[in-house]
Order: sequence, then structure tokens, then C-alpha cells
Amino acid sequence: QVQLVEAGGGLVQPGGSLRLSCAASGNIFNMYIMGWYRQGPAMERELVADINNSGATNYAESVKGRFSISRDKTKKTVYLQMNSLKPEDTAVYYCNLKQIESTKLVNYWGQGTQVTVSS
Repeated sequence: QVQLVEAGGGLVQPGGSLRLSCAASGNIFNMYIMGWYRQGPAMERELVADINNSGATNYAESVKGRFSISRDKTKKTVYLQMNSLKPEDTAVYYCNLKQIESTKLVNYWGQGTQVTVSS
């Protein structure tokens, strides 16, 4: 089992910044991907950004140039720096870790942290 603990959500004005963090613990294998998803009101959960074991990153078009994902492999922690926040970024943000276990792709999720962008 893998546990993911998120921190850093909150209320911010449009144009502001927030930094989310997610610490992973438990049975984590060498090759895995960590990332962030979000789910706004009455919306499907969507990928925001992820980063693989080699450091390659992937971003949703809506956040490119504004958000930045990074990781500290020794701490098994991933960060999401969010700048120039917009009201449409308001959502619950979920940390995700995916890895192969017994030939199957397994997804683990954090409990979610609320990000609200409002004046």
C-alpha cells in the first residue's frame, strides 16, 4: 500500500500563487509517476501535471506556462507551484501516484486539497 499526504491548498486572489506538496510513503517501487489531478464543481477529474522517474513532465494545456511540477526523489515528494491563478483553477486537487504492481497499473490517490481562487 501507498499513502499520499497533501498540503498547501487554500484561498487566493486571482493572479496569486500557491504551492502544493504531496509526500508519498509505503510500498513504492523504483519506477513510478507522480502527479496532480483536479476536480472542479460538476466536472470530471482531469490531469493537471505529472512527472516520471526520469524527470519528464506533462502538463494540461490550460496550465502550461503558469504551473510547474517538481519532485524530490529522496523525500518521495512532489510539488506543484501554481502562479497566475485564475478563478477557473478553483477545484479540489488530488495527488496521484501510479506504478506497476504484479504487471498491473495501480493508482493511488491523496485525500484532496481545496484550492479556491476568488477575490
